[in-house]
Amino acid sequence: MNMNLSKVILGTVQFGLDYGINNSNGKPSFEECFNILNKSFDFGITTLDTAEVYGDAHNIIGNFHKRNPFKKFKIITKVPHGIVLDDIQSKVEQYLKELEIESIEVLMFHSYDTYIQNYNNINKFERLINKGFINSIGVSVYTNEQIESILADKRITVVQLPFNLFDNETKRGETIKKLKLSGKAVHTRSTFLQGLFFKEINDLSSFFHPLKEQLEKLNELSEKYNISISKMALAYSLKQNNIDQVLIGIDSIKQLEDNFLAFQYQLDEKLMLEINAITIENDEFLNPALWK
Repeated sequence: MNMNLSKVILGTVQFGLDYGINNSNGKPSFEECFNILNKSFDFGITTLDTAEVYGDAHNIIGNFHKRNPFKKFKIITKVPHGIVLDDIQSKVEQYLKELEIESIEVLMFHSYDTYIQNYNNINKFERLINKGFINSIGVSVYTNEQIESILADKRITVVQLPFNLFDNETKRGETIKKLKLSGKAVHTRSTFLQGLFFKEINDLSSFFHPLKEQLEKLNELSEKYNISISKMALAYSLKQNNIDQVLIGIDSIKQLEDNFLAFQYQLDEKLMLEINAITIENDEFLNPALWK
């Protein structure tokens, strides 16, 4: 087994919702989800990222665990926006039941805003750690400024942020270093920027036209180094020493098998430097929530 696989987190948003700019298949069937989970576990991926708001993803995982008691994943899940923390214990007990697990690896605030709203009540989360219901508290963030404000909060031990070929080492490197120095685990998401990297440039809406040059650059690097863009994107994130785990989404067995090849690929240092030289001035293009 390749050691990089322990660094991979399998996202499950597409188990419960139609998700991603490049997903033409819709959400996979129940059976396909089971096959993906089965094969992922056999490959050595042992962590899933999910959330209550991802449709029936919790129940799919729970059913998989029930039928495969010897293939238990570590689970990262998120509390929804507008959570009432007085109810947090009963909410977590409900999650444990749905997911068929003993404890949650990381209970994460789904956004920085939710974290700020509950800043004075995080001790209620800490009680859940003491009771063994959860192992860590995390926050999902977007900007470096948000990360800076979390650095001193010792209660937060996991931070999930975007990182990819565009939202790259040049943009995030120093901030990630600070997270590591403050003792926090760094998880990254948006590895494929929701599939934007794989779209035909001419098929993109006018909103994305300012990215034409950078998207063409990816195609140029792909040809120059004889590597697919998906393999390049995944290998780039996995190669970062200061990133603990990398979240990827998969909606078919074929995608999983294609990515398995990327797990074992070692990126050329010159290619790393060329990726780091790609810059995106407008952050709107790096945050799918802001896409038009």
